[in-house]
Amino acid sequence: MRMPKRQLGTNGPLVSAIGFGCMSFAGFFGAADDDTSLETLAAVEAAGIDFWDTANIYGMGRSEKLVGQYLKESGADVTLATKCGIVMGPERSFNNEEDYIRSELEGSLKKLNRDKVELYYIHRRQQELPVERVAETMGKLIEEGLIDAWGLSEVAPSTIRRAHKVVPVTAVQNEYSLWTRQPELGVIQTCEELGIAFIPFSPVARGALGVADLDPAQFSDNDFRKVNPRFMGQNWLENLDYIHAFQAYAEKKGVSTPALALAWVLHQGDHLIPIPGTRTKEHLADWAHAGEIGLSEDDLWEIEQILPAGWAAGDRYADQQILGVERYC
Repeated sequence: MRMPKRQLGTNGPLVSAIGFGCMSFAGFFGAADDDTSLETLAAVEAAGIDFWDTANIYGMGRSEKLVGQYLKESGADVTLATKCGIVMGPERSFNNEEDYIRSELEGSLKKLNRDKVELYYIHRRQQELPVERVAETMGKLIEEGLIDAWGLSEVAPSTIRRAHKVVPVTAVQNEYSLWTRQPELGVIQTCEELGIAFIPFSPVARGALGVADLDPAQFSDNDFRKVNPRFMGQNWLENLDYIHAFQAYAEKKGVSTPALALAWVLHQGDHLIPIPGTRTKEHLADWAHAGEIGLSEDDLWEIEQILPAGWAAGDRYADQQILGVERYC
């Protein structure tokens, strides 16, 4: 298996067309085991996936520490992204001030065993702070050699344009998959126009488009999906009907459901670099080959009939989960 490459923004490095998201190592989708996580990272490296994504709040440093440990022990050569901007506490808040960003970056670099990271995201915007000021801060970090490039997450096209005018944005990370298609209403096009990589997270629908059906009744209390509307009650029952139809089409094509879902994302533009995640090397094997799956115009048409835009019942976030996400439609 040979992993295809894509460019991370106009002036960025070539990275694997499929990246890897390390959020699940922190237990967001069920209990995670550190030894298993390290084994998974070894399988990720072996699969040729060299663009890894984490954040300071994933397990309050747990994910970054695991990535840092693996990189130190293995010597793996990866393009690394992490994030800051969300302040966890009884009431979630957001901080994009320069002092805070610098402090969080310093902590992340220590955990990651790095002198710099290739890509540093503002995880969520602090709305009362002009994004132009945030761009200036990130520009200083680039000049100082602490980061190579910067990005934004869960933002609107207008924010991207404002920030890009001050210091060019390399990547924008928003949720995008066959069941979350809002970025088609401006973000994907804006990124393509400006030469920015678009990084879809949760490209296999938070596991909904997996090999086997999920059972929300079995979700742990800490599972992100426990209170997510799309996995609850009648919404989930309705969504399963669509999912089963897509599973049947994947079987007809002789590929796994998550690999087909990921292949669809890859076919939406050469500037897209999705970052699926998993807790196990077994699940990784289900989709790591997605970049080799060709989809014809007929295939894309058929998938559109099975999963038309807007098919998913329920909001993609619960009210407490959507804080900080920019809505623009």
